[in-house]
Amino acid sequence: MESPQNLKKRLKSVKNIKQITKAMELVSATKMRKSQQIALDSRPYAFAALNLLATVSSLDQKLPELFTVRKIKKVLFVLVASDKGLAGAFNSSVFKKFEQHIQRDKEKYQSEEKFFVAIGEKSANYLSKKGVNIVKKFAQIGDYTTPLQVEPLIDFIAEGYLEKKWDRVVIFSTHFRSALKQEPHVRRILPIDFDHIRETVEEIIPERGKFADLIKEHSINFVPDKKKLKEYLIEPSPEKVLTKLAKHLFFMQVYHLILEANASEHSARRLAMKTASDNASDLAGVLNLQYNKSRQSAITKEITEIIAGTEALS
Repeated sequence: MESPQNLKKRLKSVKNIKQITKAMELVSATKMRKSQQIALDSRPYAFAALNLLATVSSLDQKLPELFTVRKIKKVLFVLVASDKGLAGAFNSSVFKKFEQHIQRDKEKYQSEEKFFVAIGEKSANYLSKKGVNIVKKFAQIGDYTTPLQVEPLIDFIAEGYLEKKWDRVVIFSTHFRSALKQEPHVRRILPIDFDHIRETVEEIIPERGKFADLIKEHSINFVPDKKKLKEYLIEPSPEKVLTKLAKHLFFMQVYHLILEANASEHSARRLAMKTASDNASDLAGVLNLQYNKSRQSAITKEITEIIAGTEALS
């Protein structure tokens, strides 16, 4: 049996770890509530933006370049991960989704030149180990992403597409379902077309909860029916208005993805720290029992030796 001294040191170490993980759990819980509220508050506007994007993509007008589908020669992959670790399976689930996507469509991607954008230090480290072409890295954005912080990313992706540096943009991120469930998603964000917007809406609309009940109650549909689209009179210039509108709606689509990823990250970290704290409590209980047994065994041994010595002297 291990000595009481060693068990006491191990027990002290476990208790210290528990204090750290508990503190991190409380911090993550606070950040999770705020980031979750921001993401949930942005959803109605983000869904409305997707609805308007679908409507614009179906108009009989000359559409902006962001809606132009051309022959695919170059593809940009955007991986959204975290800057910090200790977030459970948050980062690994995104990377696993990326690898599954590449493996599934490897024949299609063999003839296409691939570029990569890393959002978060963990994403950059993962792509660096893969030895791929990282054209841009965005890191240290913070716990609560603002529109101003996302603007350089949006401009970089959109300008690259307009300059024909890439013909398709695919983004891998995590969608927030609940505090206990976050799902990795893959979405093609450029070029913008009706079918892909419909797929996106079907993936991210919640199946349960207050928002889902509200949608069913009012029969809300975030993807318009192509056959029932009304004709629009756009002034002063349809081209200028649609170009400006398309960029703003595209901005909202990507910004919403980042907000969902933020909420998912803090939720995953809170759950990971809670699990670590619970495991530390369980281990502390086991070690405390072992320590008491070891201490009792040592006391029993000493008493036995004293009695034996007393009998030898008598």
